[in-house]
Amino acid sequence: MQKETIQLNTCLPLIARWYACARRDLPWRRTREPYHIWLSEIMLQQTRIEAVIPYYHRFLSRFPDIRALAQAEDAQLVKLWEGLGYYSRVRYLKKAAVLIMERYGGELPRQAAELKKLPGIGDYTAGAISSIAFGEPEPAVDGNVLRVITRVLACGEDIRLAGTRSRITELLRRCYPAGEDAALLTEGIMELGETVCIPNGEARCRECPLQAHCLAHKNGIEAQFPVKSPMKKRRVEEKTVLLFHREGKYGIRRRPDKGLLAGMWEFPNAEGRLSQTEAEAYGEALGLSVYACSPCAPQKHIFTHVEWQMSAYLIECAGENGDLLWKSPEEIRKDYAVPAAFRFYLESIN
Repeated sequence: MQKETIQLNTCLPLIARWYACARRDLPWRRTREPYHIWLSEIMLQQTRIEAVIPYYHRFLSRFPDIRALAQAEDAQLVKLWEGLGYYSRVRYLKKAAVLIMERYGGELPRQAAELKKLPGIGDYTAGAISSIAFGEPEPAVDGNVLRVITRVLACGEDIRLAGTRSRITELLRRCYPAGEDAALLTEGIMELGETVCIPNGEARCRECPLQAHCLAHKNGIEAQFPVKSPMKKRRVEEKTVLLFHREGKYGIRRRPDKGLLAGMWEFPNAEGRLSQTEAEAYGEALGLSVYACSPCAPQKHIFTHVEWQMSAYLIECAGENGDLLWKSPEEIRKDYAVPAAFRFYLESIN
């Protein structure tokens, strides 16, 4: 560990200095406002930077501070988040904002240990907020950081193991600076991993400020790191989407308050791949009079751990059903948060 500490003490200041000159101009990098840093880190989880930028601006325009977020209506939040995915993030944001108002006087705590007591804030996000917004000597270790550090150290430990992440976090914590250098280092390692020490494709070592010190580069074995055990195979589920249409309006329903896509609006759907006869029977069971049923194009939607393979039917019908809300396509698009899994079908109706 002593050799690793010496290696990191040499490399980490170089990253901070490089980032101060090479960083991309992104909106959340123009501020040290803790609320803005928190919001950006939550939005950037599992989401591309280019996709996040317009959402970040719209969200802050509508909810400029933690008090406004704590008072927001859930439906407004989910609609504003529509298309960004991983909707539990925005629900945890609201829950955390309420607790911040109640326990911390509306101010985010600066210590990572306190931040981790808030919903939706884990080790990485707590470290990012603490170091970037408050200058605390606290690392934020994600996939980018693990890739950079395992290459610098030529560390062959499996980064999918919690023990590896914990050990690298502790190594970094021993060497981490405080103040503005903490912010520069946290953002710098992320930037290095996103733009130079990249995950897919050949590492751009000639552009790297660490090329003279990186052990993997010195030995020409950059591609061997990081070491990752195989991911579990994604579960596949078949769904049949039912577009019930009557008098220019379509039936939608609200998903349960817990679970995948909680609280969002969807077209009715059934497990498995229904035949046309079964789809018509589904509508009849809802109390609807079905007089036409035609298949729609199949679609696929991939979540983190599950893949939906969807078939669909457009079903012309009449009758009442109290479990469905009947709205025009324009009303659905404007007022109701529909997850991306159903977006193709929403865009196809008129």
